[in-house]
Amino acid sequence: MEHRTIAGTTVSAIGLGAMPLSIEDRPDETRAIATVHAALDAGVTLIDTADSYHWHADEVGHNELLVARALARYGGDTSGVLIATKGGRGRPGDGSWTVTATPERLKRAAEASARRLGVDAIGLYQLHKPDPAVPWAESVGALRDLLDVGTIRAAGISNVTISQIRQAHQILGDGLVSVQNQYSPAVRDSEPELQLSTELGLAFLPWSPLGGISRSSLDGPSGPTSIGTAFHRIAAEHGVSPQQIALAWLLSRSPAVIPVPGASRPASITDSAQAAELTLSPGELTQLNHALPG
Repeated sequence: MEHRTIAGTTVSAIGLGAMPLSIEDRPDETRAIATVHAALDAGVTLIDTADSYHWHADEVGHNELLVARALARYGGDTSGVLIATKGGRGRPGDGSWTVTATPERLKRAAEASARRLGVDAIGLYQLHKPDPAVPWAESVGALRDLLDVGTIRAAGISNVTISQIRQAHQILGDGLVSVQNQYSPAVRDSEPELQLSTELGLAFLPWSPLGGISRSSLDGPSGPTSIGTAFHRIAAEHGVSPQQIALAWLLSRSPAVIPVPGASRPASITDSAQAAELTLSPGELTQLNHALPG
């Protein structure tokens, strides 16, 4: 598989979004573990999780524990796999999502995530979402503290604006390595944040990267699944899935982009991983750049 870098660490150009393995309508554990193993078999070395990826209120960290078990049970070498987890959000168990990003909460959450993942230090820890009740500098300052004491090796921020990226970069310096915003065929309003991330040398990890092609599981669907778009026409010409075309298009947007499509079946991530080897022509990219699923 093609590779890209996060703060000098080489990872697969396509990651695995593990969230669907733990939230509502999740698969049983056998299929969930098989999905992670299929990702590893396909060459995926970046797995995206979070302490809030769970269904019921009393199972915080469900997804982190699941990912840890899957890695432990894998028969091959997993030393090169980067686990990116997040803190600052919660799930009360009624289907809603909350935001609490006080420094105290983030520090406790990171320590708990490290224990669940079974690591001395988290490879990449991301602030899941800005908390409107907490000054941004205070939340980001908690990441600085976590870096300083060695609880995390690198920091990222998610669901952020241009000004928040700039301020975090000032506070964290080289410790800030990634931005994770929603970006997809249907949702492209984070283009400025993508460009700034590229300029600053930060990895840009689109969440819900298949929006408009497949439905999102986080914060509600990003719109109905479309048919008959340029993504579908070009997919038919290549003999591949529209999801592969969407991911290949995302990879073309910037060398900083590392999509993390969700999957709840082995076949889904196996298909998605193949997008890293797909070459789109300049003419096809022009069509896709101007195509909006309707």
